[in-house]
Amino acid sequence: MKFDTKVVHAAITPDQTTGSILPPIYETATFVLEEVGKDKGFDYTRASNPTRQVLEENLAAIEGADYGICFASGMSAVDSVMKILSSGDHVVCSDDVYGGVSRHFNRILTRFGLSFTYVDTSQPETVRQAIRPETKMLWVETPTNPLIKVTDIDAMVEIAKEAGLLLGVDSTFATPVYLRPIERGADIVVHSTTKYLAGHNQIIGGAVLTSRKDIYDEMKFVQKSVGAVPSPFDCWLTLLGLKTLSLRMERCSQSAQKIAEYLEAHPKVSRISYPGLPSHPQHDIAKRQMDGFSGMMSFELTGGLEMGRNLMNGMKLCALAESLGAVETMITHPATMTHADVPADERNARGLTDGLVRLSVGIEDVEDLIADLEQSLAAA
Repeated sequence: MKFDTKVVHAAITPDQTTGSILPPIYETATFVLEEVGKDKGFDYTRASNPTRQVLEENLAAIEGADYGICFASGMSAVDSVMKILSSGDHVVCSDDVYGGVSRHFNRILTRFGLSFTYVDTSQPETVRQAIRPETKMLWVETPTNPLIKVTDIDAMVEIAKEAGLLLGVDSTFATPVYLRPIERGADIVVHSTTKYLAGHNQIIGGAVLTSRKDIYDEMKFVQKSVGAVPSPFDCWLTLLGLKTLSLRMERCSQSAQKIAEYLEAHPKVSRISYPGLPSHPQHDIAKRQMDGFSGMMSFELTGGLEMGRNLMNGMKLCALAESLGAVETMITHPATMTHADVPADERNARGLTDGLVRLSVGIEDVEDLIADLEQSLAAA
């Protein structure tokens, strides 16, 4: 099956009991055994659930992976991957990652003996220089949040193999529509299914995808042991959202390209980061490894923080909100919202200034979105 067909049909068959075209919602905690030691494949929903299993198999198919493991949130998926490691292990991580990830790494996991070095993974040589004897994992986010930097996955695979490291990639911004790191040699891919995959601001969820049986077995053990699993209803809603993933991503990407070109030419915009623009430092890498540029961008205005605040407060159609990747367009101030827990000096060193604005383009008419930006920029 080609990709768009997989999204709709992979692992999904009509219900054998009723013929329902949609998978049933098995909203149950417990399954009755046929006899002692014999079940029908399920015994307790924390361990496994038929609705969740359909979602896991569907996500694995569209990612190009052999296995999928779903979790209650993107952050619980990230945390579960880190449980592969042991005290004393070291991780080289993209310096521009979601603020919740760096917060979790720095304020929780370091208390259990893990250590982290943050580098610009769009520069392969900086990654090589950061590797230590105790390094066990390379953790990459691409495109990054919120600076939208792009990392060369092929280069990371080469480095990871040379050093004997696990390579994990958070591909939430790209989605499997535009980037499938497993197919390029990554060991692990993580998604916040909250975002583009579900796509309608209706659930919180996460997923880990892999083609390595040893990693899958470890993730299933963690999933069962910790119990940070999505409800059957949330899995069902995610499956509904996934059916339109390709269509939504195509619209988001097309509109984002037009909006990025509009903003790049605007006199009040001092800089903009969108991989679809030739001015983006990793534009050529994005063209080579991605099938499209997604709907995420960030930009800064000439008037800095105050102008950015006025812009965001003045939007009429674009929602001022924390999240991203939904049918609605959302605008975010990373310094006070998604990355508020990152120390100011660290944010500034990364280029995440107080005036930075992040935009997640939805599926509305692009002319309406540009008009909304135009009226707010004029007032700002």
